[in-house]
Amino acid sequence: MVAGIGESLWDCFPGGRRLGGAPVNFTCHCAQLGAEAYAVSRVGADPAGTDMRRAIVGMGVNDGCVQTDAGRPTGVAEIVLDANGKPTFRIVEDSSWDALEADPAALDLAGRANAACFGTLGQRTPAARAAIRAFLAAMRPDSMRIFDVNLRQSYYSRDTIEASLRSATVMKLNDEELPVLADLFGLDGTPGERLAALRLRFDLDLIACTRGGRGSLLLSRDGRDDHPGHPCRPVDTVGAGDAFTAALCMGLLRGEALSAINDRANRIAAFVCTQSGAVPKLPPELSG
Repeated sequence: MVAGIGESLWDCFPGGRRLGGAPVNFTCHCAQLGAEAYAVSRVGADPAGTDMRRAIVGMGVNDGCVQTDAGRPTGVAEIVLDANGKPTFRIVEDSSWDALEADPAALDLAGRANAACFGTLGQRTPAARAAIRAFLAAMRPDSMRIFDVNLRQSYYSRDTIEASLRSATVMKLNDEELPVLADLFGLDGTPGERLAALRLRFDLDLIACTRGGRGSLLLSRDGRDDHPGHPCRPVDTVGAGDAFTAALCMGLLRGEALSAINDRANRIAAFVCTQSGAVPKLPPELSG
């Protein structure tokens, strides 16, 4: 059983809207990979919120911990893509997920979940930050807590990142986020040395660093695996990192070798880049 906790929103592309929000994307991909998956978020009491629930359930994700906010609208992110399909986000403030609560349903799920994924954006308000921290604190000591850094605009701080790392057992970030963290924590050396220093400082079981089309590096307590990536022609890269995190999570829960996890995660992320939107349907050879 896995959960994604934090923001839920509609990704608004020039050609229309698509389901989005990193924790929601994560759960949708985990569901496709065979997990019993739950989204923990909050939507508005508006048509967009109704549509989002329908879309989440349609991806095989349980919406029993998706709360409804009568006073705030369902989240929206306006997306502009560059020539390589790389997105720029403008995320609307004071959205329903900013008022996320650690209600009894969420805390009950926390105590039963084998893994949960969270990031920085979902913690941009004190209320939502407190809810996410309460959820993580209610999880079993042996559960996996994945911190997907996911820096967006100015919605993060050193305090939030450091507290998140101290709550996590696994961290996932990309090669653009690594220099930000290196600066915050005074880390020198090669990317691999910086990642190793972060893993040791926060006593993490594993760190994953993605590098776009150049693959990814996994560093664990017991070893490392460096994957060159799988070539693809991107339509847009939205959600590729979330798909990678989902494949990483499922592989770790199943006790697979780092090399197998890294290869499959890169294959799935590359496929997502060739599709429009964050949560396309995976082909059988990737989801089976």
